[in-house]
Amino acid sequence: MARELKEVQGIIFKRQKYKEADLLAKIITREDGIITLVVKGALRAKSKLSAATLNFSYGTYVIYTSGQGLSNLRTYKEVKQFEGLYNDLENNAYASFILDLIDHAFSEYQPLGKYYNLVDFALNKINNNVDPEMITQIVQMQILSAYGVEPELKKCVICGKETGIFDYSIKLGGIVCSDHFRIENNRLHLKPKETAILRTIGLVPIERLGSISISDETKLATRKAIDKIYRQTVDLNLKTKKFLDELRLFD
Repeated sequence: MARELKEVQGIIFKRQKYKEADLLAKIITREDGIITLVVKGALRAKSKLSAATLNFSYGTYVIYTSGQGLSNLRTYKEVKQFEGLYNDLENNAYASFILDLIDHAFSEYQPLGKYYNLVDFALNKINNNVDPEMITQIVQMQILSAYGVEPELKKCVICGKETGIFDYSIKLGGIVCSDHFRIENNRLHLKPKETAILRTIGLVPIERLGSISISDETKLATRKAIDKIYRQTVDLNLKTKKFLDELRLFD
């Protein structure tokens, strides 16, 4: 495929050294997916390209690409930065984990569609100091479908009941109503409010999600539930998740 100059809008989220004075920078975009850019001369003093490709920078980037493999960054326009993510260790850790989740769910140049909106929503909320733990849980529940694991959260997976008291069964892949608690031994044994939170953050479109204020106890329970769902269905081993878990120990 012929290479061409192209403008893309997106968010820079990973950098690493490449050759003597160059960097590789990953950018997440809606239409063009995840692209790895060669940023020539970025390690030289006073490089403008380096400053424009710091982690959590976002804006318009002009790239030379063939739609596969490495692309080259030529210049940029109107680049800003999520200062609240770059300068705050906790916010940085949550945002890095979210971006790592999207990076592992998609191949490069695979359009992200609604998942770009999900990440953009999350980063903006965390950047504005909205509870990063709760925002991350929302992303974790809603991105499961990108991994081919879309839990049934609308109705009981056994009988189809939509109202009442529910628990979550990883084995059955969704919620189970109280009529079947006695026969489903592999459910998570969550409190009704905890299951309700999982249903809400997994089902409600991000643009309709207002502020979610729950107790630390409930938040910890839903975090453990989501972690267990991921361990048994997706089985990721992300360094960003390990660092985030270690950081939480100091809370």
